[in-house]
Amino acid sequence: MPDRTDDRRRPGVPALEPPPPQGYVLLCDKPAGVTSHDVVATVRRRLPRGTRVGHAGTLDPFATGLLLVLVGRATRVQRFLMALPKRYEVVARFGAVSSTGDPEGEIVPTGSVPAGELELPTGRVRQRPPAYSAVKVGGRRAYRLARAGESVELPEREVTVHRFEQLWQDGDRRAFVIECSSGTYVRSLIADLGDAYCEQLRRTRIGQLDVEQSDPDRPVSLEAALRFMPRVALGAADALRAANGRAIATLRTGAPTVLLTDSGGALAIAEPGDANELRPVVVLRSASDAAPPVGPSRAIAE
Repeated sequence: MPDRTDDRRRPGVPALEPPPPQGYVLLCDKPAGVTSHDVVATVRRRLPRGTRVGHAGTLDPFATGLLLVLVGRATRVQRFLMALPKRYEVVARFGAVSSTGDPEGEIVPTGSVPAGELELPTGRVRQRPPAYSAVKVGGRRAYRLARAGESVELPEREVTVHRFEQLWQDGDRRAFVIECSSGTYVRSLIADLGDAYCEQLRRTRIGQLDVEQSDPDRPVSLEAALRFMPRVALGAADALRAANGRAIATLRTGAPTVLLTDSGGALAIAEPGDANELRPVVVLRSASDAAPPVGPSRAIAE
């Protein structure tokens, strides 16, 4: 969620450029031992006071890897980036269980270490989120209830595992690469393999964005971050309507969401409405910021 707490910059920390009207995205490689909120706070201190900053998907403190930090109005596209598929690299330790599914919980050795190949589930998988998760129960986070000693049993959910492949084995440890849908709990996938927990977890990809592209000093335009969406380039009149949140008439794209653009870049995210209309659901720039080219609107498949 967007974070707007104290934004004073620490001495010696270089400032980031102020965001354009539609904001931008930073690709950060989160280290172990810090929270996603810590990363957001570090970015916030490098920006002008009052700049909205958030992220698109929490990583647990022990986990590392790609964290998308959203700056300015880019915080408005959070749900679209969070819905993208993810790729993880995980080291699992077998022969022990953890109360949290990771090294931060209570570790209980069992000595049960499987031999040979494991059956790794792919396709549609039903899983139960761990009690120590951010899922809300009656308006409260499950992990808060669990830490308070309350019994937490979350309902199963269906997720999709596109790839689950073992990379190596060394004694009671095995490494895997997992590609999965949004909402998948890797800790649950590992725990379901037997007496095992996630010893290391690294997120390496979100949609088309890779951790190898991470650079906390180099803003990524919203158009680049949303390149998975088909685009519709707007003429002057339609750009003004979209910037005011009004539907526009255009060609059918066949996509559930599209990115509306003009010469100033990303303008709004729209969904199909009645007939051949597109209705903006997220406006990224106001009418005063719109700088559209002259000409009719057109659909662009990407």
